[in-house]
Amino acid sequence: MNDVSALPQLQELLGHKFANEKLLLESLVHRSYINEHPTFPTGQNERLEFLGDAVLELVVTEFLFKSFDSDEGKLTNLRAALVNAKILAEISNEIGFEPFLFLSKGEQKDAGSKARMYILANAIEAIIGAIYLDAGFEAASNFIHRFIITRIKYIIDNQLFLDPKSRFQEASQEVVGVTPNYKVLNEHGPDHNKKFVVGLYLGDTLIAQGEGTSKQEAQESAARAGLEAKGWTNRKSANLNLPA
Repeated sequence: MNDVSALPQLQELLGHKFANEKLLLESLVHRSYINEHPTFPTGQNERLEFLGDAVLELVVTEFLFKSFDSDEGKLTNLRAALVNAKILAEISNEIGFEPFLFLSKGEQKDAGSKARMYILANAIEAIIGAIYLDAGFEAASNFIHRFIITRIKYIIDNQLFLDPKSRFQEASQEVVGVTPNYKVLNEHGPDHNKKFVVGLYLGDTLIAQGEGTSKQEAQESAARAGLEAKGWTNRKSANLNLPA
């Protein structure tokens, strides 16, 4: 959209009226836009993102500490699941502020890409930083509770506090008494954009395959496919017994 006049509409979506609209504007500016428009009246949003990330972590940490009588490791897993880039990007899409971002022409063409996911996640952290500077900790906390912490039940119900590899290993050991292993089946593409295909095995049996831009990403993809193939997608964790 790249339209400063649209900021009042965005403030309605965010549920916060800025006293200093320049903070909101800066939170929306990706560094690629500044490269194309060096005279733009604000800087890019990375400083606000840095601040907002810290505020987000503190608010989420305090909420989890007060809400769950669990050890540090379990709380850390929950926090990581609640503030990861994928979840934040999904929340950004639900709020609907992507059209308000100031992106370069090249970045505007990459809608739906992994790079866009991180841009959206970083932007929501920058907005949190902007709200904090504009109105203080309570206003930022209210925003985080309204849009982010409300996701906690969804994360617990869907076991998102465990990564797919951990979930598959736990289920396979419990159900069949076997620890899974992963093998690289194929590598293709140029060095700067290599893709890996990884097989997930129980013993010598191939359960599923996954692809990714790194071996770790391909393993997680294979584990996710394996959970579906074995019908273990909704299996409850025996190790992280957290109240809803």
